[in-house]
Amino acid sequence: MYTIGQVSRMFGLPVSTLRYYDKEGLFPDMQRSSGIRNFSEREVESLRMIECLKKTGMEIRDIREFMHWCQQGAGTYEKRRDMLLQRREAVEAEIVRMNQILDMIRYKCWYYEQAISDGSEERVHSMLPEDMPEEIRQAYENGRRSAQNQNR
Repeated sequence: MYTIGQVSRMFGLPVSTLRYYDKEGLFPDMQRSSGIRNFSEREVESLRMIECLKKTGMEIRDIREFMHWCQQGAGTYEKRRDMLLQRREAVEAEIVRMNQILDMIRYKCWYYEQAISDGSEERVHSMLPEDMPEEIRQAYENGRRSAQNQNR
């Protein structure tokens, strides 16, 4: 068993967040002694899943529903799987978007390294993509896709 303070330190979460999760019903079987929350390995495992889902952008009400389905047992396996498949798609799309952003940053770092070396941006600014090193050209093109997608 763990105290709320121990779990707070384990996960780097404020105690108030853990109390909020409890209030929202995310730890339905949590034991208490004299009103003090006692976190078992079950709650710690649940918290790992809660934090994972939260990091995907899932809202608390949806996390609560997922946790409720977990309580219901095998009859909800498909619902849980489907919810996780949706989250996986969202995370994969975010990874693509972040890789495009990272590529634009890679390109710009190279761009400014060239400008510093040349003492101006003139040469690198007028450079065509086919004249860039292959890795930089790919980063440039992928980074531009990110900007184009944002304008749609």
